[in-house]
Amino acid sequence: MNPPRQAYSRVLQTLNNAASDAGRPPPALLAVSKTQPPEAVAALARLGQRAFGENYVQEGVAKILSLADAGLEWHLIGHLQSNKAREAAEHFDWVQTVDRPKLVEALDRHRPPARGPLNVLLQVNIDDEASKSGCAAEDVPTLAELVAQAPRLRLRGLMSIGAPHPDFERRRATFRRMRELFDDLRQRHPEADTLSMGMSEDFALAIAEGATMVRVGSALFGPRTSR
Repeated sequence: MNPPRQAYSRVLQTLNNAASDAGRPPPALLAVSKTQPPEAVAALARLGQRAFGENYVQEGVAKILSLADAGLEWHLIGHLQSNKAREAAEHFDWVQTVDRPKLVEALDRHRPPARGPLNVLLQVNIDDEASKSGCAAEDVPTLAELVAQAPRLRLRGLMSIGAPHPDFERRRATFRRMRELFDDLRQRHPEADTLSMGMSEDFALAIAEGATMVRVGSALFGPRTSR
């Protein structure tokens, strides 16, 4: 189940080239390990990858427990139901999909104090898609203030999943709007340092527009199997 070393090297090279072309620091790489077995995660970790993203709490927790000795960083990047907030708060290092006040309260309440603050990104439905989760852009200031006031949470920034427009210039425009929203957030919350956007087929565009973290799955692991 080893991910090809060439695929990992190719992604890192593309990431670094895109950052260099844009005159920006290289962003963090989040390996999206949804549907991948723990063995595939461990193989990529042996190549040097440390941060992994999971879409489902139950699947993610199983891998976190299985690989507990590997010293990895785990991000929840899928929609989080309130009844799963306890598990997410107890096991993940980051939750990138906070989009409503109820979730802020639940994560703060369930985060074990011994683990330190849970890193939080606000998910923004930047293209206003009915099929996507995320708060509206105009709700970011209020939600960010709630997170900033929660003692067991740490506001880190914003996340988005843009619409998969076949026109990449439309995707670029979406990334640009997210960067502008992130810049506005940092005016009020200078501690925010993470803009998570861009996936396997468009992360170079996202980097050009200011992404500080990109989420890459199929370009690392190959085509995703069904869940």
